[in-house]
Amino acid sequence: MRRMIGAVATGLLLVATTRIAPAATPEIPYWDNWTDSAGISHLTRCKLHRFALESVSKPATPEWRDRQQAGAKTILNHVEPPGWVSGWHENPAIQWIMPVSGTWFVQAMDGSQATVGPGEIVVGEDQHARADAAGHKGHLARNPGSVPVSLMIVQMMDLPQTGKPCRFE
Repeated sequence: MRRMIGAVATGLLLVATTRIAPAATPEIPYWDNWTDSAGISHLTRCKLHRFALESVSKPATPEWRDRQQAGAKTILNHVEPPGWVSGWHENPAIQWIMPVSGTWFVQAMDGSQATVGPGEIVVGEDQHARADAAGHKGHLARNPGSVPVSLMIVQMMDLPQTGKPCRFE
């Protein structure tokens, strides 16, 4: 047993001191559900790209990190059953919506749509939408799959922005 602990400790030391050659700065795509100055929501493909190579805590090996806004946040976990439909609505706060399992669908007022699964991100920031002639306001979301969709949602307490997509790039 003592020998095994020594081997594990040595292995951890090797991992902690290994130098990794930095690769090109990463980019992570996301969908931005934003509202223009006329109150119409849109879905625009954006990229997170402000990464810095830094250690989370010494002596951890540096990793690529993109810090978004600091401040108060609420983390929610939703499970939507197969066939679930939200109806047209605005996001209650700026939200980072990330499917953990299953498939999630969102449609903006301009007709743009995104179907996302695990590892994908939608930022919901359509709080200043205005109802169109059909009464649509904000976005429509649903579970198009035959299994539940699990979502992790991080709500930010910041004020929404209008008139410009990709604010988190």
